[in-house]
Amino acid sequence: MLRHLFDSGALGGKNVFFAIGVGVGVIGVGVLLNRLVGRKRSRVVQVGTVSQLLVYPVKSCKGISVPKAACLEMGLKYGEMRDRQWLVIHEDGHMVTARQIPQLVLVSVSADDTCLCLNAQGMEELRVPFILSSSLPVKTCRVWGCDIQGRDCGDEPSQWLTRYANSETRLRLVQFEISMKPRSSKDTEKLFSPKDKVIYPDCSPILLLSEASVEDLNGRLEKKASMANFRPNIVVAGCEPFAEDSWDELQIGSTRLHRVMSCGRCILTTVDPETGIIDRKQPLETLKSYRQCDPAEQQIYKTSPKFGQYCSVDTTGVLQVGDPVYMITY
Repeated sequence: MLRHLFDSGALGGKNVFFAIGVGVGVIGVGVLLNRLVGRKRSRVVQVGTVSQLLVYPVKSCKGISVPKAACLEMGLKYGEMRDRQWLVIHEDGHMVTARQIPQLVLVSVSADDTCLCLNAQGMEELRVPFILSSSLPVKTCRVWGCDIQGRDCGDEPSQWLTRYANSETRLRLVQFEISMKPRSSKDTEKLFSPKDKVIYPDCSPILLLSEASVEDLNGRLEKKASMANFRPNIVVAGCEPFAEDSWDELQIGSTRLHRVMSCGRCILTTVDPETGIIDRKQPLETLKSYRQCDPAEQQIYKTSPKFGQYCSVDTTGVLQVGDPVYMITY
């Protein structure tokens, strides 16, 4: 049809090509508009500021407050230390935490260029090399019903921990090596994605908690709790109590996190981080009085009160104290 019109001279050649160009342009604009309508448009809103970053190299021992940390898929890393990269176990491989030996929370952790250093009252400093001899055995450890490997750190750390804890059975220290297979978070908590991996944390790469939530709790307690009772990785200031419950997606620097679920609290929160004595009541009982889950969530949390948020890492990056915390909304 167009060729007939063109050949007959009914339309000038320039007019034909103009008409075709307009038609193609209209179609292109239509496709572009459809794509834009179908795409989620996001914006960021500042909801707080990072006030603390905490790494816990040895599970259940003291945390280290750091000014900056790499936020990786399996959690925070500072220097040569990853979060919960070392684990205390029984000789049969089952994990040992402050739930069983409360005084573990009094063991302070530091590092130099070559060694992890443990210190505790009445004990000489223990130095554990970051690079262990390949002659040391690899243990199969049991963490929340899941198997994970760890290289035994040797007899000296074993004797140190056994003596410090006054344990009747021998304790051992193991280290996760990056070539080993991590645990799947989903094996412990079904709400996590199959891509979420951890070393020796309970289930989540990141635990986030706000200062305001702890202050709200302390307003209900006779004896105040500290942030150390709850062992978060990222502490946020400048928000309302429990605002973090609704932060589904976060941007901090170049790092992007998304909230998976609340942290259901257990008896570990009742270990006094200053004395290493387990109370078994507070602040857990007070949390239970006002932070219980909705009935629809009871199969997830049961009777554990919700306090703090478990997050997975969508985009890795570097976090610093003082970084603005942005919530991503659509």
